[in-house]
Amino acid sequence: MRRTFLTIVVLSFLMQVAAQTPDAKMNTFVANLMSKMTLEEKIGQLNLVTPGWGVPTGSVVSKGVEDNIRKGHVGGLFGIFGPDKVRLAQALAMNESRLKIPLLFGLDVIHGHKTIFPIPLGLSCSWDTALVERSARIAAIEASADGLCWVFSPMVDIARDPRWGRIAEGAGEDPFLGSEMARAMVKGYQGTDLSKDNTVMACVKHFALYGAAEGGRDYNTTDMSRIRMYNEYLPPYKAAVDAGVGSVMSSFNEIDGIPATGNRWLLTSLLRNQWGFKGFVVSDYTSVNEMIAHGVGDLQTASAMALHAGLDMDMVGEGFLTTLQKSLKAGKVTIKQIDDACKRILEAKYKLGLFQDPYRYVNSGRPEKEILTAQNRQAARETAVRSMVLLKNEGRILPLKKSGTIALIGPLANNHSEMLGTWAVSGDNTKSVTIQQGMQNVAGNSVQILFARGANITDDTSFAKRISPFGKPTEIDARSPDTLIQEAVAAAGKADVVVVVVGEAAEMSGESASRTDLDLPGSQRKLVEALVKTGKPLVVVLMNGRPLAIPWLNEQAPAILEAWFPGTEAGNAVADVLFGNYNPSGKLTTSFPRNVGQIPVYYNHKNTGRPFEGGAPKFKSNYLDVQNEPLYPFGYGLSYTNFTYDSIKLSRNTFSAGQSITASVMVTNAGDVAGEETVQLYIRDVEASVTRPVKELKGFQKVVLKAHESAKVEFTITENDLKFYNSELKYVAEPGEFKVFIGTNSRDVKETGFRLVK
Repeated sequence: MRRTFLTIVVLSFLMQVAAQTPDAKMNTFVANLMSKMTLEEKIGQLNLVTPGWGVPTGSVVSKGVEDNIRKGHVGGLFGIFGPDKVRLAQALAMNESRLKIPLLFGLDVIHGHKTIFPIPLGLSCSWDTALVERSARIAAIEASADGLCWVFSPMVDIARDPRWGRIAEGAGEDPFLGSEMARAMVKGYQGTDLSKDNTVMACVKHFALYGAAEGGRDYNTTDMSRIRMYNEYLPPYKAAVDAGVGSVMSSFNEIDGIPATGNRWLLTSLLRNQWGFKGFVVSDYTSVNEMIAHGVGDLQTASAMALHAGLDMDMVGEGFLTTLQKSLKAGKVTIKQIDDACKRILEAKYKLGLFQDPYRYVNSGRPEKEILTAQNRQAARETAVRSMVLLKNEGRILPLKKSGTIALIGPLANNHSEMLGTWAVSGDNTKSVTIQQGMQNVAGNSVQILFARGANITDDTSFAKRISPFGKPTEIDARSPDTLIQEAVAAAGKADVVVVVVGEAAEMSGESASRTDLDLPGSQRKLVEALVKTGKPLVVVLMNGRPLAIPWLNEQAPAILEAWFPGTEAGNAVADVLFGNYNPSGKLTTSFPRNVGQIPVYYNHKNTGRPFEGGAPKFKSNYLDVQNEPLYPFGYGLSYTNFTYDSIKLSRNTFSAGQSITASVMVTNAGDVAGEETVQLYIRDVEASVTRPVKELKGFQKVVLKAHESAKVEFTITENDLKFYNSELKYVAEPGEFKVFIGTNSRDVKETGFRLVK
């Protein structure tokens, strides 16, 4: 009877376990594992290090990594990839540590792993969430095939200051569009099942407000009101959390006088309690240690502060590893705080399937079949053409004819090393397609291409070294600047049309790449001005990671194509657009200033009590020396055809809570070629308890129209589209008058209005 009773008890327990939900099974597994862990092993899980076996992404490289892995003092590694390297490191944990807890392997996979897509700022200019999701899906497949299970992306910081180099990594100035892009990236990386071997855990960054760094200077302080945070800067992070992002990275800046990495309101009250985030939070590179320079105290104090705030993993600084035991004895932290952080790291590993198979991502047969494939490169090419923005096309110089002679000029025209852009840490620039190669590929032998360098990216040798601290300095030709320009002018004289490719070096934007001068470097400006004087039809192709201040170029150059940094397939994609294989459809997601003095300049600003509306310039909110409006506004982008908009029609003029209103407009392709248009919906709350922006993006649709074809585009507006955070940080829609705008960009719109009633 006793054996029968015990059998029944055991079977009953097994049935209960089997009947558990996936979360319950995970909780049971993690709790059982943690019951076996020492304090040192728990703290070890909170330690993220870089062994320096791969590419450096910061100024510090961890030491004693292998020995710490054996001791169970490492939770994850980053900076290494490749199945063989990852297997070796994972084997240390699985074969030589006491509890054999697998490691996480992460990397900055920002816009592709080996197949590099356009920089994120360029990606966002496609206004195509499905396209962006596909780019992240391909990046996840390639990264996971190379041994990685965790990517430090997407970066969703709202940025309105192009002096800040990291504007290149995000989706620009708008919270609505930024939220859409954040969701798409998370979905692309993580898919529907993190335990699959071709998905990776995403890490949304930088939490929070990093894009508002004062003066556009990287790592700098940030200060803003809560109401501005909630309405303008926080939405993309929340969108990523709502999409199920597995991890969050804290930012370098402070918030309300407290560094983000040690800010309990940010990491616990807001992120976990208000938003319900269940994943783990990792610091940015040594940001725990950097709290010392902020002025919070020594490393032990900073580490205890960060853990108390809700930080779970310390990147590279090892403050947790070296001080938390002392802080626990001193009563500065609790065992529960250590346990909670450890639990969240172990849960991430469980969700990734690493406890089931620690070598899930180290299949040596995958890289050859899944990385830099022809299909992936084709996807990168298709994505790049949709990211480019046609800024000007006077006299319809573009598209180019696939005949005659073209002078191709510029320091970026035949340059493999700069095509990938910033944060392509695992990309191979030798595999990129140059503009010269791409133009020859697309145009064929019927076009003669005459190449001349024309100028250096910069003639300043010290600046060239500062641009690329980890790699080869930006190349400076041994010939004099005057000689280079003379050769370019001579080539232009023999050509029917001139294409000049100018802009930034890849690392002139990105992290630690703040600039106060947003014009083209002097040698490149002189080159373009010399080419303008030749009188030959001139097309300027810009490659850069930020909006530039180029009013002179807009005045002098007949045609300007903003190509950003297009990635691996750069040359082919640029040529597809230049020769008309693809009709450009990109739209700007960040305003281009007329000069640095205008910054910050963005479309969804607020009115003052004295808005400038034309007329006398005095005693209004305006400049004496330049107009208020940007050179190119948010949402702007031309096509090889022309789209016209009829007046907006509303289904009703008033509606109340629970109802909706439909705004429609007829859009016509008035040109002779097919094209794609992004129709944009903006709304303004005219009367509210707190002042609201002059307009806010609330929707967009892409339509493809044949020549002379029309289509009716409809937007459904609900009460939720009218909500905002009021002075009490309540998310409300208030009755009153609203304006609705629909158009081709934030400036050129049709307008009507409606009322929300109680």
